Amino acid sequence: VQVVESGGGSVQTGGSLRLSCSASGYSNNHYCMGWFRQAPGKERAFVAFVDSRGDTYYADSVAGRFTISQDNARNTLYLQMNSLKPEDTAMYYCAADIRMFVCVSALYEYKSWGQGTQVTVSS
Repeated sequence: VQVVESGGGSVQTGGSLRLSCSASGYSNNHYCMGWFRQAPGKERAFVAFVDSRGDTYYADSVAGRFTISQDNARNTLYLQMNSLKPEDTAMYYCAADIRMFVCVSALYEYKSWGQGTQVTVSS
């Protein structure tokens, strides 16, 4: 599975951004696709995932502000980010896996990663 992110940028506190992740190279009906982020000096952390049934799960820090969604016809994953805060500043990564029976938030379970897209939120 190959994934490529796009849509990062700079925004002020309270603003919005939408990230996209184009996926290819798989034909499984079952998959897990997620977003992770890594701030400078910090470990990469889970943000949200969606499974092939459309079930979603969010980190507490973004729940209610971020929405993960997918367009199956376009093999594209999205992350709509609203009410952005300076602490949301990070490199955001799209990840995918077709082996997990049940999707989880542990990053080491995701075998396909994109190069990342930078999100910067200024105060």
